[in-house]
Amino acid sequence: MKRLVKVLLQNPGAASLALFARELLANPRAMGAACPSMPALASCMASRVPLNREGLIVELGGGTGAVTAALLRHGVPPWKLVVVERSPTLACHLHQRFPHVRIVQGDAAHLAQLLDHDRGRGIGSIVSSLPLRSLQPAMTRAISHQFEILLEPGGLLVQFTYDLRGARHRLLPRFRRLSSKIVWSNLPPARVEVFERE
Repeated sequence: MKRLVKVLLQNPGAASLALFARELLANPRAMGAACPSMPALASCMASRVPLNREGLIVELGGGTGAVTAALLRHGVPPWKLVVVERSPTLACHLHQRFPHVRIVQGDAAHLAQLLDHDRGRGIGSIVSSLPLRSLQPAMTRAISHQFEILLEPGGLLVQFTYDLRGARHRLLPRFRRLSSKIVWSNLPPARVEVFERE
């Protein structure tokens, strides 16, 4: 594992793709995508995060770090960002790539538990790359419940989907959609949606 991470750090672009492919083969349903988010999608997601709000910014499904890097470029301070990744291999990669960002290895269905000692700081925004539409319904409901209990009214959820129709996500009844944009240059094209907790 340590040898793999060292190789990946020497060539981040190709290495991230190789690491992603390995994780995709090991658990395709959990990955939810055929390739890592491209820069245009990552930048679009990051640009939807307001920098002037109180509270943490929590990224779910950090993967190989495309969205994490875009959030940092956007101006999110490393101390304000928490990245949650379920895969131990990808979490290790993220620790190495972003040593000043808090990386949490765990399941987003238990997000409140994972962030317990940060509870007093509150969460201003959640940026999710989780494949909510392809997960088991019970898992998607559990994750959506975490969104509801952790985000205060006015808090934002930035979520991308490969469903380009833009239908309102039925599992987010306490959220209203603020914006929706298709990123055609991603492979495959993806829709970035921003929801506000009511």
